[in-house]
Amino acid sequence: MRKPILLLLALAMVAALLLGLDVQSVDLDTVRRRLSALQSWQQDNALTLILAFFGAYVAVAALSLPLAVWMTLAGGALFGLWQGLVIVSFASTIGATLAFLASRHLLRDWVRARLGRRAEAIDEGLRRDGAFFLFSLRLIPVIPFFAVNLLMGLTPMRTSTFYLVSQAGMLPGTAAYVNAGTQLAQLESLSGVLSPALLLSFALLGIFPWIARMLLDALKRRRVYARWTRPARFDRNLIVIGAGAAGLVSAYVAAATRARVTLIEAHRMGGDCLNTGCVPSKALIRSAKLAHQMARADRYGLAPAAPRVAFARVMARVQRVIAEIAPHDSVERYTGLGVEVLEGHARLIDPWTVEVAMKDGSTRRLTGRAIILATGAQPVVPPLPGIEEVGFLTSETLWDALKDRDAAPARLVVLGGGPIGTELAQAFARLGSAVTQVEMAPRLLMREDAEVSALVQAALEADGVQVLTGHRALACGGRDGAKWIEVEHRGETRRIGFDELIVAVGRAPRLKGFGLEALGIPADRVVETNDYLETLYPNILAAGDVAGPFQFTHTASHQAWFAAVNGLFGNLWRFRADYRVIPWAVFTDPEVARVGLSEAEARARGIAVEVTRYGLDDLDRAIADGAAQGFVKVLTPPGRDRILGVTIVGEHAGDLIAEFVLAMKHGLGLNRILATIHIYPTLAEANKYAAGAWRRAHVNPRLLALVERFHAWRRG
Repeated sequence: MRKPILLLLALAMVAALLLGLDVQSVDLDTVRRRLSALQSWQQDNALTLILAFFGAYVAVAALSLPLAVWMTLAGGALFGLWQGLVIVSFASTIGATLAFLASRHLLRDWVRARLGRRAEAIDEGLRRDGAFFLFSLRLIPVIPFFAVNLLMGLTPMRTSTFYLVSQAGMLPGTAAYVNAGTQLAQLESLSGVLSPALLLSFALLGIFPWIARMLLDALKRRRVYARWTRPARFDRNLIVIGAGAAGLVSAYVAAATRARVTLIEAHRMGGDCLNTGCVPSKALIRSAKLAHQMARADRYGLAPAAPRVAFARVMARVQRVIAEIAPHDSVERYTGLGVEVLEGHARLIDPWTVEVAMKDGSTRRLTGRAIILATGAQPVVPPLPGIEEVGFLTSETLWDALKDRDAAPARLVVLGGGPIGTELAQAFARLGSAVTQVEMAPRLLMREDAEVSALVQAALEADGVQVLTGHRALACGGRDGAKWIEVEHRGETRRIGFDELIVAVGRAPRLKGFGLEALGIPADRVVETNDYLETLYPNILAAGDVAGPFQFTHTASHQAWFAAVNGLFGNLWRFRADYRVIPWAVFTDPEVARVGLSEAEARARGIAVEVTRYGLDDLDRAIADGAAQGFVKVLTPPGRDRILGVTIVGEHAGDLIAEFVLAMKHGLGLNRILATIHIYPTLAEANKYAAGAWRRAHVNPRLLALVERFHAWRRG
């Protein structure tokens, strides 16, 4: 902390000395008079004058004093065009770099603390385009250079990059002023330095890098597409591969804008979410919750009843729920919207052509001006020895495998402590299974704060789940119909017997079999895309799980809008995908929902936060519902009303988080939430009470003391 303070004091002293020159009174006549005195002295003291001028210019530029224009004119008058240009160019760049460094040491940490997460997005953009952006600004002399110096000091740009780009970018403008200085005697005003025509020339010069960049992008695209023959005409405006959340929304957007669009699905419309993911799991969770409530009915003043779980009927209900929702995603609905739906497997032949192996054995080829990859993801199966021999289930296969069972598996092992594994472990335990959950990490739900993990684990254990965190699966095996999984914990191994094993250790994008390799589209863990969701080929885009970085149905739909609009209208205007405010939820009981930073993430990133917490055990509606467990936790910058992150644990947390998502999206603070009327008694009041807790912690004590004295005076 001492270095910035000492630097600030030193700069202040130099500024005080220079300000003694009375900069407000400087004009052309003053400059001429002072130059006249210097020119008579210059002949015998040329080197001394150069060094003094150079040092003074560096100081003026470093302190952002309003003398740079006059000194540039003076440089031309004293030293001529070429010598003056060299002196001023280097002095101005060195001074600008000193201002850049001063801003970095004195202001950057303070500004970044106030910007919070927004600073990360700015940094990322400047890491990618900072030099280009700086060069463009330097070419336009009407933009104050001192402002550019100070602003760039707040960014992660390297000092050497700043210096070199500034040296090159300021050269044309410096040359114009130095040249004017050589004609100082004929100059009537500063408007004579930069005429409207010259200003327009500089403006066009500033635009030139952007035009050059467009040309470079065009050349890059030309190289990418060089080995392919572009069709003379296209069958479709858009071809979408995959009919999950991302594919359906992409096709819907295209149809809504009257584009000709084809949607291709190899398996079932609606993708994983409808058929094997969100919908069936939530239907199962609801049945399990009712069974739990029946067994705990005494909490509500009723006689508890051990539920007779007809598991086959539970699974039949799951299928009915899927069937009732399926029309929303059906071939008939999308055909009615104007989408051509093909049922078959799609493969890219070239950047515009898709070959479809139809379910009836035939093949079709279509060309599309744009193509969207929305192929989704699939469960990851770890390479455990013996796992294939003993057999296993995943979140995709369990629905068909267990649908005809009269009872839930008697002994069930769930491998994985993420959202899917945790939801399934609790649901099956409530439906009668003896569940053991095995997680290699030290706790469940590692993306959340430790207190969230502890609360969820306690809830699972209360439902009878044996939670084994810090246990690493080693192998599977079996003999005479008995099956087991071997795990290791702190150097000791043990075997856990099971009737069924559910593997829920994560999901990986579907990347194989779509022709990506033949086209050279980079795809390691996900399909590599830019900010506009474009792949190596700008007309081929990706959205949803296959594109990352999130694996949520709602983010797949969110990305799909950007992919569809950019694919259809990208030649005119493109939109960067916006990931600033992404919420998610885990549908255990109690639910977990989060948006923005967690407390642990804030600490890991060095972001200073205040934590405001409101416990649901204080909420009237939660008490009345017998759901008084959990909390609302809000993160804000110290002393500021800006929401950085919210975690909610409790009944309907996934619904309650929406108010905070809206607030963060539109820059609303806790004071706005506090000022909003919430119906009594509702769970949503928890959000208001959390805002109230923050407000109470930020009341000015001096103001309170003054008000107290006012009331005392009023009492007489």
